[in-house]
Amino acid sequence: MMRAHWGTRLGFILAAAGSAIGLGNIWKFPYITGENGGGLFVLIYLGCVAVVGLPIMIAEILIGRAAQSSPVSAYKRLSGEDSPWQALGWLGVVCAFVILSYYSVVAGWSLNYIILSLVDTTHGKTPDQIGGIFDTLYKSGSANLLWHFVFLSLTVGIVYGGVQRGIEKACRVLMPMLFVMVGALVVYCLIETPSGFAKAFGFILEPDREKLTPRGVLEALGHSFFTLSLGMGAMLTYGSYMSKEDDITRSSLWIVGLDTLISMLACFMIFPFVLGHGQVPAQGPGLVFKTLPIIFSTLPAGLLVSLVFFVLLALAALTSAISLLEVSTSYFIDEHEWERPKAVLVTGVITLVLGVPSALAGGGGMLPEWEAMFGMNFFDTFDYLASNWLLTFGGFATAIYAGWFLPDRLRREEFASGSRFGKLYPVWLWTLRVSPVAILVVLLYKVGLLKV
Repeated sequence: MMRAHWGTRLGFILAAAGSAIGLGNIWKFPYITGENGGGLFVLIYLGCVAVVGLPIMIAEILIGRAAQSSPVSAYKRLSGEDSPWQALGWLGVVCAFVILSYYSVVAGWSLNYIILSLVDTTHGKTPDQIGGIFDTLYKSGSANLLWHFVFLSLTVGIVYGGVQRGIEKACRVLMPMLFVMVGALVVYCLIETPSGFAKAFGFILEPDREKLTPRGVLEALGHSFFTLSLGMGAMLTYGSYMSKEDDITRSSLWIVGLDTLISMLACFMIFPFVLGHGQVPAQGPGLVFKTLPIIFSTLPAGLLVSLVFFVLLALAALTSAISLLEVSTSYFIDEHEWERPKAVLVTGVITLVLGVPSALAGGGGMLPEWEAMFGMNFFDTFDYLASNWLLTFGGFATAIYAGWFLPDRLRREEFASGSRFGKLYPVWLWTLRVSPVAILVVLLYKVGLLKV
């Protein structure tokens, strides 16, 4: 079966940037910035992106292009059929299934809020009533199942079309829409809430040593890694569709740059609303689905602002979900020689079923004994497993493999192929070999073995 390839370099960059830009940029980054004091946290985060995230992203894409195959097949081709490294490929496939199963539930909330914005559900309601809308949604298993199904159907429909006619074509439309929406909301904040924008500018860019703790430093390091879709096989899979003429380093710089830009703009998009209305930035995940709808209800053109924001959130989730589904789809295509339609539909159904316990978690769940045993519901368990173990270990092992076990000749050739950055190979290799130390520190912190 002939390997699919991206139609253009821009198509790959937009698709890979779409994979990296997701709910973590628009939902998580603003609130962890708020929790950790703003400016200095942002500076440390940017440094971690440069010295940890970027080298591993280059490594993942490089492995994929060198093997021209999906995660499991890639490690088999590069290290042999019996190599234990193929377990790292399996980890990527499992990780894609696990993350997408509950990620789809969260993305479904954004679809629900699009409808709520269209029908102006918040009109005439008190702040407590508006905040309670999300509580009701979270506890409604039937609503969560419906939106879980709808969002996955959209994802399946795009991946079904293939690499060029499905993923690339969709991302060439969705990503510019996302950038325009983010820019429009930032401009709206600047015009409508100038005092809030000024407060946000100072909060985000002014370093404050007193507010940053060692825990915040580790949070910055961890998020710099997770926000780039590393450790789950997505960048490896997308890299496998690249040609030898494509510049891996240049493309990676564009992807990291776009991802970081959206994270920063998300802060300038959200914090002016929050600070300008006397709210506290450090409000956790409820910042997006509780606090912002309350603020939107008080704004001129608030209904339109709410609609644009939640469409933006849904688009960011969709471009990331596409890459997750493609990881598992490509496994069945490469390893079992299935046609794409069959592979996409099977992976979609498996993910749909796997996500049912997460969709029902808010209402007591379908596995109450699970919560009694582990102290958290199924949704939180999958999130904990993926964020603290699967992604971290996947990135750690990828850096070890690419930095120490991939043949140097192959590694050097792939890095230099089609690239104007070939002379930076020693610098990249050094940072790649050092990055596992930083990831190991994050892993120990995340699982509670390192106290700060």
